[in-house]
Amino acid sequence: MSKEESDISGVEIQRRFPVGAELVKGGGAHFRVWAPDHKKMELIYNCDGEEHSIELRKETLDYFSVFLPEGRAGILYRFKIDDNDLLLPDPASRFQPEGPHGPSELVDPDKFLWTDNNWKGIELKGQIIYEIHVGTFTKEGTWKSAELELQELADLGITILEIMPVADFPGRFGWGYDGVNLYAPTRLYGSTDDFRSFVNKAHEIGLGVILDVVYNHLGPDGNYLSFFSEYYFSKEKHTDWGAAINYDGEKSQHVREYFMLNALYWLDEFHVDGLRVDATQDIHDKSSPHILSDLIGRVLDNKRKIKVFNVGENEPQNTILLKSFEEGGYNFSAVWNDDFHHSAMVAMTGRNEAYYTDYLGKPQEFVSLIKHGYLYQGQWYKWQKKRRGTSTRNINPARFINYIQNHDQIANSGRGFRVHMLTSWGRYKAITALLLLAPGTPMLFQGQEFAASSPFYYFADHNAELADLVHRGRIRFLSQFRSLASPEIRPWFPVPSDDETFLKSKLNFEDRKNNEWVYQMHKDLIKIRKGTNAFRRQRNHDADGAVLSDEAFVIRFFDDEEEDKLLIVNLGVDLHYNPAPEPLLAPPVGKTWGILWSSESPEYGGLGTAPLDTEENWRIPGHAAVVLTPEKVKEITSWII
Repeated sequence: MSKEESDISGVEIQRRFPVGAELVKGGGAHFRVWAPDHKKMELIYNCDGEEHSIELRKETLDYFSVFLPEGRAGILYRFKIDDNDLLLPDPASRFQPEGPHGPSELVDPDKFLWTDNNWKGIELKGQIIYEIHVGTFTKEGTWKSAELELQELADLGITILEIMPVADFPGRFGWGYDGVNLYAPTRLYGSTDDFRSFVNKAHEIGLGVILDVVYNHLGPDGNYLSFFSEYYFSKEKHTDWGAAINYDGEKSQHVREYFMLNALYWLDEFHVDGLRVDATQDIHDKSSPHILSDLIGRVLDNKRKIKVFNVGENEPQNTILLKSFEEGGYNFSAVWNDDFHHSAMVAMTGRNEAYYTDYLGKPQEFVSLIKHGYLYQGQWYKWQKKRRGTSTRNINPARFINYIQNHDQIANSGRGFRVHMLTSWGRYKAITALLLLAPGTPMLFQGQEFAASSPFYYFADHNAELADLVHRGRIRFLSQFRSLASPEIRPWFPVPSDDETFLKSKLNFEDRKNNEWVYQMHKDLIKIRKGTNAFRRQRNHDADGAVLSDEAFVIRFFDDEEEDKLLIVNLGVDLHYNPAPEPLLAPPVGKTWGILWSSESPEYGGLGTAPLDTEENWRIPGHAAVVLTPEKVKEITSWII
């Protein structure tokens, strides 16, 4: 990670990273940038209110560098290439105080005093993830205000915060997936030290932090990489968002280094505990090792020697992400499981349009999800007119991240509705129980735990021309849903660039009180998950399930037989299951099933729960989930009068 050089003057330079601007021990700063096929590079910088320039020297391997004796934190600078009048920000800028089109700022990463030296990182098992968009998580939309909410999340039982992308992007608001300054945390959420303070506080109270990164494309506005080198992007390969990044073509070794070092940069200078890598299917690389294998290998061998938790998003459901390096895989810790979400949404809403087409939301799907992780492991997928998925055999269930809400899926409802607004409370509570007790790793989206009243829209602040293109593109995307393609719904779509679209997406923490019963339900389920061996083990083959009716099913969580647990879910009407020829329902010898938890508890707005296992056989309440635990059979005493 470090690099020693000698400046023209003979000053020895030791760098953290090969690119960017870094302060030098003993004073001054060193600037280094990759710009092949260019002959001249100038550093234009502001010092004490005056503009200065200094020429960089051309190194071998197409890099330019210079040592600036007067360099110090806070100096603003840009680069000028080949006498072109255009002044460009640093491709590895650590901060853009005026946004991507403005100057870069020299940052001192050592000014912040970390207190997390004893933090060991994140294990695979036992995690509960919480996805956050910093700009809408609080009214203020800053790291500082988000930091004030961390203890509340820890008290809820969250263990990992997954932060949506923070690499700087143009405009006043956005999701972050169109970042263009990959080393610069956006100025919209505060200073670089505010980010560090957030992570430090999270570690102090036992929360891990992973960062969503986008290594498949850069945004359309403010992306100046190609001015420094045409080799950053492929001329042959494309993604859903434009030209693919050049990971295997001419001069790609320098491009690979730029992105791999970016991953290490977040771990080193901001102490994050891993990455969530966006849309890995659009990271194209035919070389060996694959860039993802290379990148994850570097992250695992991080400077801080912590246990890292890396998550991959992969729409085709290719389990090569989870396979070990020895098996030719990429060794991610876990992957997002869209199948769980899609089945759950169909079950809760009754709609299976567009990419929900291949799901029915039936008990068989949920039993298979519990046992196998992915539903599609190579079968024909009619929506895409091709086979989808690969085998999950012998993969630990903890490596599949399950969710019923995330940033994409809420926004894709067309009107940004959260799922509790699209279904009944009974179904919502039942599926929430399944989510939080299933062997996979559960993930909540911000505000889900208290049934947030705020929507979550797609929002992006762009210039007028680009904003119009984005809005029209959004309408085209949503038109894959038959209902959302109808003319009557179009006027209800929020305009991504409108201020109100962004502002309405902010959480209102009054909902914690307004929907206290929902909040308590999430707390109780998480507590049961963490405190019950049968739920927290997350081992292969420790859960099995069976279909009881067209809309009801049972999952049995194995411990020693005396401590097995049953989760009964019924998404339909009351069910009298008689006879009961399902062995998973059998209690341990000499015991019967007692109620440990029920979604129909009056505490959660329910109407109470009668015994399920009775002398009339099984009576299973509709639109409910019930957790059962073995209890001793009560002795019946006869009284003779």
